[in-house]
Amino acid sequence: MMNDAEIQIQFPQPGKWEEFTLTAIYQDKGGYRPPARYTQDEIPANQTPAMESVVAALVGLGEDWQAVQVWARLGKDVLTLAEDGAYTMIDAVSLTVEAVHAETKGRRIFTVSDYPAFIITDPAAVEFFKFFTKDERV
Repeated sequence: MMNDAEIQIQFPQPGKWEEFTLTAIYQDKGGYRPPARYTQDEIPANQTPAMESVVAALVGLGEDWQAVQVWARLGKDVLTLAEDGAYTMIDAVSLTVEAVHAETKGRRIFTVSDYPAFIITDPAAVEFFKFFTKDERV
């Protein structure tokens, strides 16, 4: 399944995870829809734990690199490998992160290849993604 939705999260002050702007970009049934933007104060309380799981993954970058922008996309991940060799595919949110180096101010893009923790299989994170992109086409 091709997914044409993504969530972008900008952190205006790298390392200060409590301040961000979330932009949801997706197509509705009528075609491309204008991006919807939310600040940290506009995130519904029931969606806060999922945002915290995204932040927890970002903290794994370490102190040298601080995220300034994150792209989240919904995809599939392997959940388990059964004894018979079969596996189960589950929904997962994958992060791509643009980070700035604390000392040199250089920028770099990190992906799930760099940090496997950027694949978030927590069902709350998947629901968070669907909540903001209103993915009703599934």
